[in-house]
Amino acid sequence: MIGSPGTGKTLLAQRLSTILPPLSQEESLETTRIYSAVSRLDANQDLVLLRPFRSPHHTISEAGLVGGGSIPAPGEIRLAHNGLLFLDELPEFNRRTLEVLRQPLEENCVTISRASGSMTFPSNLMLVAAMNPCPCGFRGDPRRQCKCNPMQIDRYLGRISCPMFSISI
Repeated sequence: MIGSPGTGKTLLAQRLSTILPPLSQEESLETTRIYSAVSRLDANQDLVLLRPFRSPHHTISEAGLVGGGSIPAPGEIRLAHNGLLFLDELPEFNRRTLEVLRQPLEENCVTISRASGSMTFPSNLMLVAAMNPCPCGFRGDPRRQCKCNPMQIDRYLGRISCPMFSISI
């Protein structure tokens, strides 16, 4: 989604997860296992019943997004399994961090490799991203004047690699 600040991009992304079909029993069990493994279930919660909505900050590391550690722990991609991963302010994310999304989106799994071996986990998720149309945020806005020059806009939009836009889900 591309739009000026305050146009509701984040609100729309948050609501999107609520109109997705309910988790099946199998999806609910898978999601519960993931959240239980990282101690993210509420004390009175036995089963995850709602689709996950994950919205990491743009400063997240590659390992934070994919997962990792000496004993591989799930990252945001894995925590969004059976749900929605929302990347707000997409051009602010590190380009290499965005590139690690390609394999999980194309193959619906994430692989974490370590010296002791490699582990592959399912990561069936919906990716939703939002960004402003330019650095100041007001390009094309009928109420506010954009202060960006064409070179600033090109540099801003160039932060997102072309392969990210060619992924079809």
